[in-house]
Amino acid sequence: MESAPRTALTRSDLRTLALAALGGALEFYDFIIFVYLTATIGTLFFPPDTPDWLRQLQAFGLFAAGYLARPLGGVLMAHFGDRDGRKRMFMLSVLLMAVPTLLIGLLPTYATIGYAAPLALLVLRILQGAAVGGEVPGAWTFVAEHVPPRHVGLACGTLTAGLTAGILIGSLISAAVVARCTPEEMLAFGWRIPFLIGGVFGLLAVFLRRLLAETPVFVELRRRGELERGLPLRVVLAGHGRAVLRSMLLTWLLTAAIVVVILMTPTLMQKLFAIPAEQALAANSLATAALTLGCVVFGVAADRLGAGRALFAGCLLTLLATYGLYTGATASATHLATWYALAGFCVGVVGVIPVLLVRLFPAPIRFSGVSFAYNVAYAIFGGLTPLVVVMWAQQWPLAPAHYVAALCTLGMLLAVTGATRPAAETVQRATA
Repeated sequence: MESAPRTALTRSDLRTLALAALGGALEFYDFIIFVYLTATIGTLFFPPDTPDWLRQLQAFGLFAAGYLARPLGGVLMAHFGDRDGRKRMFMLSVLLMAVPTLLIGLLPTYATIGYAAPLALLVLRILQGAAVGGEVPGAWTFVAEHVPPRHVGLACGTLTAGLTAGILIGSLISAAVVARCTPEEMLAFGWRIPFLIGGVFGLLAVFLRRLLAETPVFVELRRRGELERGLPLRVVLAGHGRAVLRSMLLTWLLTAAIVVVILMTPTLMQKLFAIPAEQALAANSLATAALTLGCVVFGVAADRLGAGRALFAGCLLTLLATYGLYTGATASATHLATWYALAGFCVGVVGVIPVLLVRLFPAPIRFSGVSFAYNVAYAIFGGLTPLVVVMWAQQWPLAPAHYVAALCTLGMLLAVTGATRPAAETVQRATA
């Protein structure tokens, strides 16, 4: 006879959350440091007679290649994650990020091997993108299936906080290297340091993830013979179209909050309101730190109040805080750091979104469902959002806030219309 399902977090659960969040932070650090070193990479990996604008365009193209590879990597890893085990893909994703990152730090430049240098860099960026495509949905699925149902919000919020912490760590380490190295030293060896650090610590994360156990939900599915032996993605598309659509809309909300408020706002503040770069970037670091805390707080709120209510409240607060940030910057930059930190904390509502995504799909196809919806939506909206916002902002300085407000309104509508209702589970969670 089976015992009653667990309701309390165990020491093993806490260790799983800590290791998963640490690995996620290191993986996002490895992926994001490229953007902070784009100018240097463009100088080193393309012919010296290339015009500056074209060199930067080519470097950003290499960065974008990582995003384009995310859906393919995510779908492939999810396929085997649903059929062969979450843990294997959870380890593969961080390995697939750590090794290319280390190799980028060791890669010869154009001056040494010519056009082979940017081609090799392109291949490594594609591998990194594939790794991120599998890491994010895989990590959400992994932690959600490890903890008791009443703590899924805390698990997903903590994991998402780890991912955002990786962005912050990447910006801080890159800034520290730039500050300590002369321009000549940066071109000679300084640019390699963040990649080598990330690669080494990424390999450490692979070792640490070996200590984790397979999720109880997957073990129970395998014991009962209920694993999907066909194509999990085919089952997702054939029978869970509404869940896919809802997940893509929720991912659109996530991209609007992260891309606009966290990634684009420092540059927009400089261009729209003539705020000094140092002040905008310092405020952004504070906002990213507040975002990390906010992910955990909103995740806990999802457990205590319900994910729908937490989503509604978080979207409303994000809408108000974003308008406060941009209208405040229009009037004066005096309180920029305060407004930006508040907005960053409210953007922590993105910690609720993975709770909803993992609940929208039944366990046998969960990894594939979350991965397909999240990665395809992120590739579409993550690519279009900067273009739309920049073009719109040329006419209206508050356009970024309007865009975020529109998606927050969509999130509130999803919350009140029941579109976040979980799917019926096909397997009970494993007992303690």
